[in-house]
Amino acid sequence: MIDMENYFKKSELLPAIIQEKDTGEVLMLAYMNRESLKKTLETGYTWFYSRSRQELWNKGATSGHVQKVVDIKGDCDEDTLLVTVIQTGAACHTGAHSCFFRELWEEEKK
Repeated sequence: MIDMENYFKKSELLPAIIQEKDTGEVLMLAYMNRESLKKTLETGYTWFYSRSRQELWNKGATSGHVQKVVDIKGDCDEDTLLVTVIQTGAACHTGAHSCFFRELWEEEKK
């Protein structure tokens, strides 16, 4: 088991990329602090830190669109997490399955 404290040396907040287990689709990006990471590890469901509200939030607590954690990996620089989940319902607050649904650019097909 990796010492998670190493991940908080650069910042009090870690970007957490949330990826769906079955499809590999990136669902969202959120931030975790020590407390939300601890709660995630304890409960097996994602908890994040809201930078705008400055409080913890449990994904799906009000909507029922929960994220069951399958695994958590850290990147090579020890400053970002990849959280693989089983998603129930939509991951995005807009109702979209993924937060990444706005196409900005795509290479032209030949």
